[in-house]
Amino acid sequence: MSLKIVRRSLPNFGWGYSPAGDGPFPAILVLHGSEGGWSGWNYRNAAILAAHGFLAIPLGYSKGGNSWNAGNIIDVPLDRTAEALATLREFDLSGPRIGLYGASRGAEHALLLTSLMARDGLPDLPDAVAAHSPPDVICGAFDAKMWRDAGDPGWQPWDPANRAWTWRGSSDQLLPTTPIEIERFGGPLFLSHGTRDATWSVDMTRRLWERLKHHGRTPEVHLYEGEGHGFSDDAENQQYERLVDFFTRHLS
Repeated sequence: MSLKIVRRSLPNFGWGYSPAGDGPFPAILVLHGSEGGWSGWNYRNAAILAAHGFLAIPLGYSKGGNSWNAGNIIDVPLDRTAEALATLREFDLSGPRIGLYGASRGAEHALLLTSLMARDGLPDLPDAVAAHSPPDVICGAFDAKMWRDAGDPGWQPWDPANRAWTWRGSSDQLLPTTPIEIERFGGPLFLSHGTRDATWSVDMTRRLWERLKHHGRTPEVHLYEGEGHGFSDDAENQQYERLVDFFTRHLS
């Protein structure tokens, strides 16, 4: 039996999945959260998208880590993700439009990168962006080695003075609590969040939504009543139906 979904490699940026065949396929760069690139969740997300006709490439951007440790999000160069978008756009299996999808810290990554590229007038902006459980401001750095339950001997408070991202070699303009100016992006935007998310408050997506409307933007927003940072079966199925529909409409 021939495989319907096959592994594909993007030169210098890892591998993902697409339907079998010669393509081209509408392409999506997929960004993981603080679970890191080794956890497998991002490859699962890519495989689901590939099963619906997309070339989906997970980008592992966290530093260090391995199969047992998520690594860290400290001074991560957003420029590399911009290069990955440009490479994906020129890839021979990619269609003419490119999407960007991130969840949690990956949602922050996606919105921040897109806002900076729009601000600086750079080419290769994504044609459509989706962000699940996004913050509305830049957040502090994350080191998985420090993550413990409160009361554990290794527990440490999150130091907001540490910086998660760099752009063009500097983090000076990317301080924690700085608003993410995604209103600079005029393309299609998808935002989603569970209303009982205890990791990233849904109020952040609500503030993003209000700010976008204030600037004349019309994002597609889905708030899932009673859902947390992780979703129940029905909510996750509905989320992927909406996500696939969004990218199909805007990348096909």
